[in-house]
Amino acid sequence: MQAIDAAESNTLEGLIDLARYPINRLDSDAGQALIKQCRQQLGDDGCVVLKNFVPEEALEVLEKETERLSPDAHYNQTETNPYNNAGDDSKPASHPLNRFDDRTNGFVAGDRIDNDTILRQVYQNPGFQRFIASVVGMDEIHPYADPLADLVVNVLREGCQHPWHYDTNQFIVTMMTRQSHGGGVFEYVPGIRNPESENFDDVQQVLDGDHSRVRSLELQPGDLQVFFGRYSLHRVTPVVGDRERHTVIFAYASEPGFIGRPERAQRIFGRMAPIHEKLLAEGMQRSDKLVD
Repeated sequence: MQAIDAAESNTLEGLIDLARYPINRLDSDAGQALIKQCRQQLGDDGCVVLKNFVPEEALEVLEKETERLSPDAHYNQTETNPYNNAGDDSKPASHPLNRFDDRTNGFVAGDRIDNDTILRQVYQNPGFQRFIASVVGMDEIHPYADPLADLVVNVLREGCQHPWHYDTNQFIVTMMTRQSHGGGVFEYVPGIRNPESENFDDVQQVLDGDHSRVRSLELQPGDLQVFFGRYSLHRVTPVVGDRERHTVIFAYASEPGFIGRPERAQRIFGRMAPIHEKLLAEGMQRSDKLVD
């Protein structure tokens, strides 16, 4: 495993609790133990949460950054199904493809987050990337080439929610910087689908109210979460109170050059970047067989 150099370590110093989470020493016994623990948790339920990953002093700075960025959030309110598509008229109304729920969400696009922010410095840090790659069992990961969806701040105001859905990428890395007064609970069903099967029957049971497989997380500011959201159905319950819920989304891919779907960019950010318009004109195909 390639060692982290001094410059990378200095970038992370003070921003991450390196004593508790030695991501700058992954080849040490402590680093290997951390990776083993994270992989075991991911294997058990598709999710790992590193509590207090960010020290209190750094968290105050990160919260100020997301607070400053939050007015740039694009809000959209829509009725959506778990697959973020238009549904299928050939299937019954009870089918998951035709189960729509209210989604009201705010997202600060990546091109609004400058290179001099701490958020982007962490996102682009090679040592941080190597740590995430090790956790998800990949030799390396790559930042999104998508200028809107690479680094995002999710902003939820009172009443906002993100209903049951899947992520467009295989895994997602998030860091909460501000919790709401109430609500905003992260719930998920690990591994309910796979690259070859949507498993619609089990998804329908969850949508019908069977929560026997549903797990809940009370995430707190400073927590880092690594989550296989491509295959795990998940949601964020409605936010309660006048304090916004802020979560940073670090988007990586297994291959370089990943761009999100143009229609998804339009829906989430209210606009497309030139690369999305180009892909829309050329047509775009996903590498797996999943709906979205």
